[in-house]
Amino acid sequence: MRRWNRLILAAVLASAPAAAETVFVTLEKDNAIAVVDPLEGKLVKTFEVGQRPRGIALSADRKQLYIAISDDDTIKIIDADSFAEIGRLPSGEDPETFALNPDGSLLYVSNEDDNLVTVIDIAKRKAVAQIPVGIEPEGIAVSPDNRWVVSASETTNMLHWIDPKTNKIVANTLVDPRPRAASFTADGQQLWATSEIAGTLMILDTATQAIVKKIRLDVPGVTADKIQPVGVVIDRERRWGYVAMGPANRIAVIDAQTYEVEKYLLVGQRVWNLAFSPDGKRLYTTNGVSNDISIIDLEEQKVTKSVAVGRYPWGVVARP
Repeated sequence: MRRWNRLILAAVLASAPAAAETVFVTLEKDNAIAVVDPLEGKLVKTFEVGQRPRGIALSADRKQLYIAISDDDTIKIIDADSFAEIGRLPSGEDPETFALNPDGSLLYVSNEDDNLVTVIDIAKRKAVAQIPVGIEPEGIAVSPDNRWVVSASETTNMLHWIDPKTNKIVANTLVDPRPRAASFTADGQQLWATSEIAGTLMILDTATQAIVKKIRLDVPGVTADKIQPVGVVIDRERRWGYVAMGPANRIAVIDAQTYEVEKYLLVGQRVWNLAFSPDGKRLYTTNGVSNDISIIDLEEQKVTKSVAVGRYPWGVVARP
C-alpha cells in the first residue's frame, strides 16, 4: 500500500503544472511592454505604454510595475495583472534608470540631462528631493541595508555615495571611464560597477568606498572596441556574478569569490540588461539589436532559449 501511495504521489507531482512566472520587457522602439512566459519560452502579448520605455521594476508587493517612459518624462505605474495604467510619478526629465529602496517606499531616478537624482515618495506620488550629481548620471543602486544610494556619472567617471537620510553626497569614487551600471551584493558588503569604455568590472568595498578588484573582460576573437560592459547582477549567495557585454554579444560569468571569469556565454546582439528569475535558477537578458531576450539556465550555465519580443528590448524584470 505504501508503494502504491508513493506511485500516486509521484504521478500527481509529475502532472502538476509548473509554477507560473512572467517576464516583462521594455521595448524602446515599439513604445511597448513585452509579456513573456519564460517556462514555455514564448511571447504572450505586448501592450503599449508610452514613448521610449526603458527602466522597469516591480513594487515591493509585486502587484505593480514601475516603468520609466523617457520621452514622456514620467514613470508610469502599471497594474501587473491587468496591464492598466493606475498612476504616474514625477520623474524629472528623460528618466532612464531608477532604483527602489529596500521597503519600496522611495524611488531614486537618474536624470541624465539635468545631472540630478530625483527622489520620489511613491505613496504621495511626489518628488521630495533632487540631488545634484556628476555629469550624465545613469546607473543607480540602493544598498540592501538602506545605508547608501550610489549614482554612477558617465562623463564625470565617478560613483557618488549618497546618504539617503540627508540626500547628500558624502563620498566619491573615481572609476574607469563611462560607468554604466552598479549593483550591490545581497549582503551589502560590495558594490559591482561596470565601465563601458575601459571594458572592466570594478568591485568596491562598501565600508571604504574603494575599488578592491578590477577585472578586465577579454573575449578571444572579439575586438576590444566591442567589449562594452553594461548591466551587472550578483546572485543572492554571492557565488556568481554576471555582466552584460553590449556589442560583444556575451554574458561574462564571474566567480564572485575568486573574481575569475569562468566563461563567456553567447547571447543575442548588443546585450544590455539582466534579471534573475524569482527562484534564482534562470537569468534573462535583453538583446537590443537582435530584438530578443535570452534565457540562461544558471545551474547548467548555458543559454537554453531565445524569445523574439519586439524592437530594442532594454529593461527586464521577472515576477512569480
